[in-house]
Amino acid sequence: MLKLLLGDPNSRKLKRYQPLVSDINLLEEEISPLSDDELRGLTAEFREKLDKVDQPARKKQLLDELLPQAFAVVREAGKRVLGMRHFDVQLIGGMVLHDGQIAEMKTGEGKTLVATLPSYLNALTGKGVHVVTVNDYLARRDAEWMGQVHRFLGLSVGLIQQEMMPSDRKRNYACDITYATNSELGFDYLRDNMATDLSDIVQRDFQYCVIDEVDSILIDEARTPLIISGQVERPQEKYRMASDVAARLIRSPEMGKDGIDPEGDYEVDEKRRNVTLTDQGYAHAANLLGIQDLYDSADPWAHFVNNALKAKELFSKDVNYIVRNQEVVIVDEFTGRVMPGRRWSDGLHQAIESKELLPIQPETQTLASITYQNFFLLYPRLAGMTGTAKTEELEFEKTYKLEVTTVPTNRISSRVDWTDQVYKTEPAKWRAVANETAEIHGRARPVLVGTTSVEKSEVLSSLLAELAIPHNLLNAKPENVEREAEIIAQAGRAGAVTIATNMAGRGTDIILGGNSDYMARLKCRGVLLPVLVRPEDGHGAPIPYQRSTDAGGGFGAESPTAPPQAGRALGTLYPCALSDDTERDLSALAKELVQQWGDRSLTLLELEDRIALAAEKAPTTDPLIQKMRDLLRSIKAEYDLVVKQEEAQVREAGGLHVIGTEPVSYTHLTLPTKR
Repeated sequence: MLKLLLGDPNSRKLKRYQPLVSDINLLEEEISPLSDDELRGLTAEFREKLDKVDQPARKKQLLDELLPQAFAVVREAGKRVLGMRHFDVQLIGGMVLHDGQIAEMKTGEGKTLVATLPSYLNALTGKGVHVVTVNDYLARRDAEWMGQVHRFLGLSVGLIQQEMMPSDRKRNYACDITYATNSELGFDYLRDNMATDLSDIVQRDFQYCVIDEVDSILIDEARTPLIISGQVERPQEKYRMASDVAARLIRSPEMGKDGIDPEGDYEVDEKRRNVTLTDQGYAHAANLLGIQDLYDSADPWAHFVNNALKAKELFSKDVNYIVRNQEVVIVDEFTGRVMPGRRWSDGLHQAIESKELLPIQPETQTLASITYQNFFLLYPRLAGMTGTAKTEELEFEKTYKLEVTTVPTNRISSRVDWTDQVYKTEPAKWRAVANETAEIHGRARPVLVGTTSVEKSEVLSSLLAELAIPHNLLNAKPENVEREAEIIAQAGRAGAVTIATNMAGRGTDIILGGNSDYMARLKCRGVLLPVLVRPEDGHGAPIPYQRSTDAGGGFGAESPTAPPQAGRALGTLYPCALSDDTERDLSALAKELVQQWGDRSLTLLELEDRIALAAEKAPTTDPLIQKMRDLLRSIKAEYDLVVKQEEAQVREAGGLHVIGTEPVSYTHLTLPTKR
């Protein structure tokens, strides 16, 4: 009744933004004729106005007044640099973010492009803006891709990656706009608070933050603690003995009720992620260890036995962790990505190492800790965007004081959502998924299958191999993570089949027909990497081959290192062979770069940065970067001839087919278009 009388609150918000959209559209006519230098000059004008204001409240008011001009400038820069013009609904999304709200925008509506609007406007204050993504790949992609707009307009863009040194972090945090993951921001905050010298602090005071996939970070991971630990010496033989004891203890078939222990040695509460010994199990464990009391202060064992039981029941290989180079490496349950260098605390990591019969590293204790919820509440102004926020609207408002505004789509969605299919058994479900994938693949449509763990992705990979379906696998295994850019670049090609864990489930762009820009960069990278990057950086094959159907779904020998020289079967990386002239130019450039930059003298990150700079349209005074840029354009132009035809073919066939596989049901989505 109230909705009928007062109207939809969301519609009222959108109407409030409409006059600003009209102003920006009018300003577009004035700004379009400006030269590149004149357009960049507006950034200096905006900053000069803001520098004259000291009071924070007045500065925020001035930002609001500058919004139409600033958004019009970013829209024009987007057209010139990216070839993308912000739609009116994307302008509204930017206004929602600037107001410190959450913008709910559907998949494919260009949230990444939307973030450039409030980021630019708030970066004009000179106090820094953080754009947060869920993984390192997306942070780098956005810094390289959307960062072109900001750099074109005269702002500095920083990027925080997992392997960066403190000096590099400090320099990147000092930039006007910094792209980073939520975990890197949180851990840097903890390290800064443990620093004993001001020179060791890498972050500056927080001002404004835009979070991509905000529901994942602020709701799903809200209570996830970020922990920095220190080493504690404990006898390693106790971990081995506790693992042996845990292997001989018997799990209770059900939980105890009314204080009465069930049959068995221990009960498992999977919801609370806890294991509890019964009286029978307590006596059994003490007997196996040959002691009287597990809690004896002189010789305590309860801590070791409990951790061994948790390792046995609650932590599974290829789900919660993987084993790499004789080490247990954690897999993030929310992103599906490996987290090298991170360890579980209080002896749990050691218990898992013992279970896997690996060398046991020293135990750690917590030195500093914070949850994502408490960390992001430190920002004076916070905003976020996602495709699914309305369902958690009350929680966002109650916990973070964030309103949710639903932004309409630019066009009517052409996606078709099919009903879920539910199976009695898991093997039947996976067989059905494999059969449907094979059927859609046979129609020359790209297929994306989402799974929740490494183990399940490999089960499906084995089934597809049995059906002789070529496919790419993107999960936390190192050999697959290294191919992430390659896999995503070709996931939208005709007949391509991609199996992905949730590590790639958020924010990755699948372009129908294939991503010719990425293909060109990967081609260039494949030629330059062996001759410019130091071998000790441990780079693998520059362009690994796709998983073949005769691999049995497992992980066999290393892929050949030679990049393809001619067009190959459907689904391979490059859509066609390059012309002889372009191949010669690429070889000549590689030789010149070796002469100028040195033979295998760069780190992998340095090479990636230089290729990313060459892929931009922002002005450069470096003649070598300009040569690389011209060559990338030539390669992309040749690939585009094939990719555009393939895009039309994929659209005609029905677009991208997406299959979700959890829980027991699986879901079909058909996405005819993806902008």
